[in-house]
Amino acid sequence: MTSPWDEPSETEGELELSILQAAVAPEAEGAYRLLLRTTRGDIFGLLHVCEGEPGAAVMIGGASGGLDGPADGIYARLAPALLDAGVSTLRLHYRWPGEFDECLLDVLGALSFLKGVGARRAVLVGHSFGGAVAIRAGTLSPLVSGVVAMSSQLHGTEQVAELAPRPLLLVHGMEDQVLEAVASEIIYQRAAEPKRLVLYAEAGHSLVQCKDALFELLREWIPVHARGDG
Repeated sequence: MTSPWDEPSETEGELELSILQAAVAPEAEGAYRLLLRTTRGDIFGLLHVCEGEPGAAVMIGGASGGLDGPADGIYARLAPALLDAGVSTLRLHYRWPGEFDECLLDVLGALSFLKGVGARRAVLVGHSFGGAVAIRAGTLSPLVSGVVAMSSQLHGTEQVAELAPRPLLLVHGMEDQVLEAVASEIIYQRAAEPKRLVLYAEAGHSLVQCKDALFELLREWIPVHARGDG
């Protein structure tokens, strides 16, 4: 499968990524291992497909990448729950974790792939460094129908107002010692409506202390905006 990365970028002319080939292989519990072979290296992910449904969610990690997410592996737990709600999911691992522009290209490439296989709406979900990547990608891709940024850093979110009218959900723990909750408060102030900020009083950066409440929040919020119910 050949699918060019065709989303505009502030770095257009300097950075470009094209998908040369996509391959999937069965994984446990109904998932598929995904390989996107690109002009800038291979992108790996785990895909849960809800056939016939056009809504999707792309979930990305922090500066170290990974597939499971914060809050005791919330991405791994969300994938089957979202599948039951009619939403396909792609849990993405960066080619170069921590490199903002490269990770941004990874997400935009993944969105291009999903569009090519039938997705019409996609919610981006990111944690920490990945929260900022999700916000920036959301301002660049017309496929994005909503963004969730958890424990987000500030760098990379300067254009957050451009996300509107797509909704933004910000989540942060008040006991975060890595990236203080004021970061999400500033992002919220800069963002345009519709937007929502949820703060968990006892939670740290990984949000493990509020994992059950967070799971319920995302299980409700993501399908509404991935399916276009909102």
